[in-house]
Amino acid sequence: MADERHARGRSAEEAAVRHLERAGLPVVARNVRFAEGEIDVVCRDGETVVFVEVKARRAGWDDAPAAAVSWRKRRRLVRLAQHYLKWRRLHEVRCRFDVVAVTVAGDGTLAVRHIPHAFDASEA
Repeated sequence: MADERHARGRSAEEAAVRHLERAGLPVVARNVRFAEGEIDVVCRDGETVVFVEVKARRAGWDDAPAAAVSWRKRRRLVRLAQHYLKWRRLHEVRCRFDVVAVTVAGDGTLAVRHIPHAFDASEA
């Protein structure tokens, strides 16, 4: 079960990265780990640093994948983003938080939905 879930997460993240790059958001980092957790994807949108949370769900679940980004998760992502900006010495830079929701159909096909500005730091 854990291996299947891990594989589904990897394929969802790959699909999310392809989608973001096709949308013109160059990926600058993936799976950035800190003691508090991990940032799935970091992109650039011009001068803006974009922190992306990738959420995958199987089709038929009651909640959409983006609904899994709870207040607690948003708060942790904001802290991780602060660590990232400090680590990369990116001061006074604009940033935003996006979610890429990936739904896995029964036949294995993936539906990808990008939600720009899904939340901001003041909501966390």
